[in-house]
Amino acid sequence: MKTKTLFTVLFFVSILFTTQLSLAQLPKETETQKAERMKWWTDARFGMFIHWGLYALPARHEWVKNAERMTNEQYQKYFEMFNPDMWDPHEWAKMAKAAGMKYVVLTAKHHEGFCLFDSKFTDYKATNTPYGKDLIKEYVEAFRAEGLKVGFYYSLIDWHHPDYTIDRVHPQRQESDTAYARLNKGRDMNKYREYIKNQVRELLTNYGEISIIWFDFSFPGKNGKGHKDWDSENLLKMARSLQPGIIVDDRLDLEDVEGGWDFTTPEQVQVSKWPEVNGKRVPWETCQTFSGSWGYYRDENTWKSTAQLIELLIESVSKGGNLLLNVGPTARGVFDYRAQDRLKSMGEWMKFNSRSIYGCTEAPAEFKAPANTLLTYNPVLKRLYVHLLAYPMESLVLANMADKVKYVQFLHDASEIRFRASDESKNDLILSLPVQKPPVEIPVLEIYLK
Repeated sequence: MKTKTLFTVLFFVSILFTTQLSLAQLPKETETQKAERMKWWTDARFGMFIHWGLYALPARHEWVKNAERMTNEQYQKYFEMFNPDMWDPHEWAKMAKAAGMKYVVLTAKHHEGFCLFDSKFTDYKATNTPYGKDLIKEYVEAFRAEGLKVGFYYSLIDWHHPDYTIDRVHPQRQESDTAYARLNKGRDMNKYREYIKNQVRELLTNYGEISIIWFDFSFPGKNGKGHKDWDSENLLKMARSLQPGIIVDDRLDLEDVEGGWDFTTPEQVQVSKWPEVNGKRVPWETCQTFSGSWGYYRDENTWKSTAQLIELLIESVSKGGNLLLNVGPTARGVFDYRAQDRLKSMGEWMKFNSRSIYGCTEAPAEFKAPANTLLTYNPVLKRLYVHLLAYPMESLVLANMADKVKYVQFLHDASEIRFRASDESKNDLILSLPVQKPPVEIPVLEIYLK
C-alpha cells in the first residue's frame, strides 16, 4: 500500500475511533475500586523518572530549545547526531531495582517533540537517527525483566510539530497577539489533536501492559493551552479504554472532571501536609530531580546529598505520598556518575530499611513524632517506624505510648532496643539507644504495636 494511501486510511480510522469515544463516558468507580486499582502504586512508594531525548546532546537543560529560542533548523543537528551507543536498558533496570524503585516512567516524547518510539505518524523519531532503533521497545522489555512496572511520560506540548500553535511556552513565543496570529497562520490544532491521540494509541497498544501514563502539561489562560486544546476528555477516554488499569496524572486540565485524574503531582517541592482537593486527601506523588534539571545537564552542580534524598523519600511516605526520582541519562546512554552514586547509596539504605517505606503511609494522629524524626506506619503489620534524622543522645522519648508498645528494634539489624515507662510521666516511653549512631545514613526504629 502506498504511504499516502496508508496515512489516509489511518486518519479516517482515527476519526471514527474518536467519534465513538466522544459518545462514551469516562469509567466510573467507587473509592474502594480506585484504591484497589492503585494499590500496587501506593504500596510501591518509590519510582524512577527518566528524562531522555535530544536535549542530552547540548547537555544544558531539557528546555534548552526554549531557553535559547532555537528554531527547528537550529535544533536539527542534535537529531542528526543522536546515537546512544553505550545504552544498555538492562543496566538501567538493574540500577533502578537495586535502588529500591518499584516502577519507572520514561519520556516517550518530551516538549521538543522527539519520539523515542517508532511512531507511524512522524519522522521525528529515534528510528530515523543514527541509533536507528525503537528505544521504547527495548526499555519496556528490559525493565519488565527486572519485575518493574513500566510507564510512559507523553508531552502534550510539541515544539517541533508544524500544526502545534505557538504559545507562551514555545521557543518562538511572542510579545503581541498580532505576532502570534501571523506565526500561527496555517497551523491546525485539530490535526495536532489527532496526532496526540494517534501516538498515545500507539504507546498504549504496541508495548503490552502499561501501568502509568504521565501527560504533561496544561497551562490555560492567555496564549496558553488547556483541556479543550488537547481534547483531554476524549484523550483520557481512549487511554482508559486501551489500558483499563492504567494510572494517570493530573495535568490534562481535568481536575473537576470525575475520573479525570488519579493522583496529584507536586513538582520539586516538599509538601507541608498530605495534599487535599476540596477538603479531601488524595493520592499524590512528588516528582523530584537529583539536581535542578530533568534532562542531562553537564555543568549543573546543585546535587542533593544521599541523606537529603533518603529524607525526601521518607518525608513523602510520612505524608501518605510517593517519590518519583528523576535521572537524566547522557547522550551516550548512560546514567551520570553522580546519579549512579546516589542510586547506589539509596539502594544500600533501602536494602535494610525498605520495610519502613513499602506499604507504609502517614502514621495515625495518636502517634506524635519526637523532635528530629519522621514517622511512617504500616497499617497491615501495625508497625510504627521512627526515622532518626538527627541521632539522639542515648535516649528517645515517645509521648503517650507506654501502653501501646510490644517490642522495639533497629530495623537495619533487628537488634533490640530496651524501653521503660518515664518516671516523670507514666504515659511516656523512654527508649535506650546506644551512644554511637549505627553505620546507617538514617537509622530507623521499628516499633511493634500491641
